[in-house]
Amino acid sequence: MLLSELTTMRVGGPAGTLVTATTRDELTDAALEAWGSGDEWLVLGGGSNVVIADEGFDGTVIRVATRGIERLAGDGVLLRVEAGEPWDGLVEYAVSQGWSGVEALSGIPGTVGAAPIQNIGAYGQELSDVLVAIEFLDSVTGERQRILAEDLGLGYRMSAIKAGRQGVVLGVELRLEESAEGAIKYSQLASALGVESAPIAEIRAGVLGLRRAKGMVLDADDPDSVSCGSFFTNPVVGENFARSLPSETPQWLVDDTAVKLSAAWLIEQAGITKGFRLPGSRIAISSKHTLAITNRGGGTAEEVGELARYIQAMVLSRFGVSLQPEPVAVGVQL
Repeated sequence: MLLSELTTMRVGGPAGTLVTATTRDELTDAALEAWGSGDEWLVLGGGSNVVIADEGFDGTVIRVATRGIERLAGDGVLLRVEAGEPWDGLVEYAVSQGWSGVEALSGIPGTVGAAPIQNIGAYGQELSDVLVAIEFLDSVTGERQRILAEDLGLGYRMSAIKAGRQGVVLGVELRLEESAEGAIKYSQLASALGVESAPIAEIRAGVLGLRRAKGMVLDADDPDSVSCGSFFTNPVVGENFARSLPSETPQWLVDDTAVKLSAAWLIEQAGITKGFRLPGSRIAISSKHTLAITNRGGGTAEEVGELARYIQAMVLSRFGVSLQPEPVAVGVQL
């Protein structure tokens, strides 16, 4: 099977070996077998945050397809969720039960197990707000471990796993609130809904509407959704450097010394417009949102890399800011 069939960017050649795990035990066995063989290995969930080379992956690809949401005993709403559960399916279920805490994370593609790896976030919420712990299979010891959220080094699109801790997320524990009302912490969402708090079902609907308008909800009828979502993270720079940028540059204070910038604004101001593509390429900037790179049909991983590198070069030349790709690159330079 071509890995392009399992990724939202629709690029990627064949896998050497493809194993689909539907239970925790199958996932554990598949990982241990791959590690014991000494072959290269790759864990694949929803395929929404990865760009795989056109040559494919000459090793073992472990596809995580475990499912299940369990409410645990105790105060509040404590959930144990299997790694292969679709993230948006979890959000939809939580909202239907009147459990708040993840409604602003609606529409994010991928699986629950991938969520802590880069601490997903959107519209004023982050996974770290509700994450209690993960169950992790460590590739060094081969043992299952329960790792508390505070020990995962969670930051902006970052975790200890993304930084290099090797293993497989088997499941996560989340703590939500038993409340059908939620606060709106993001100005764009508050403006769209016209309120600062709302029923979580309305917040979810509002978020999905905003994401669809940007082509950020997977939709077979929307070519702009054939992407990895936001392709670059918003850069965080020093406060002194931020002062050297044009006065109209959108900036958000992270702490006393760091400022977050808008990657989308930097891309646009570097002269790259919606729908832009390199000559002859089948990969293009989304027609709805400059932060997404899309496959317009038959595009290759190399073409994705070419456009990504061009964008980085243009922004670096114009502003002196180095954009960092958000997707994981497997055998391709981004």
